[in-house]
Amino acid sequence: MSETTAPAAGTTGTAPTAGTAGTARRGRAARVALRALQIVLALFYAFASALPKLIAHPSAVESFDTLGWGSAGMYTIGALELAGAIGLLVPALAPVAAVSLGALMVGAFITQITAFEGEYAATPLILIIPLTLIAWTRRQDVTGPAQWLRRPRRDV
Repeated sequence: MSETTAPAAGTTGTAPTAGTAGTARRGRAARVALRALQIVLALFYAFASALPKLIAHPSAVESFDTLGWGSAGMYTIGALELAGAIGLLVPALAPVAAVSLGALMVGAFITQITAFEGEYAATPLILIIPLTLIAWTRRQDVTGPAQWLRRPRRDV
């Protein structure tokens, strides 16, 4: 209740009911858990996925040579994964980053099936699940950057 509204007749307006307090705690816990999930995924994409590609780790070089994409493809995918990891940490960019990383994982799944006989095809599918959760839950946060673009400019 805000300070500008009066309590309803017969209520004191002092304490929330037990149901609303429990709901508030669950809502806060869900927000904290989602934020923790974003941080864990960002760390995974930055260090376990992007870093080996960006430093040209021998296993990454071998994989991209097998694909025929060479170092240009390797560095491009690594840069996209790193950008997605950073985007997951920025609240206004998290839904866009999650959708983008999800699209990258669809491509990774198709690549794993076609070029590597499905050896690690489950990994991108598993990662799509939390990315979809982040994209869906944080979808209202994407209105922030849209408002930046619609804001009228003041010429000096």
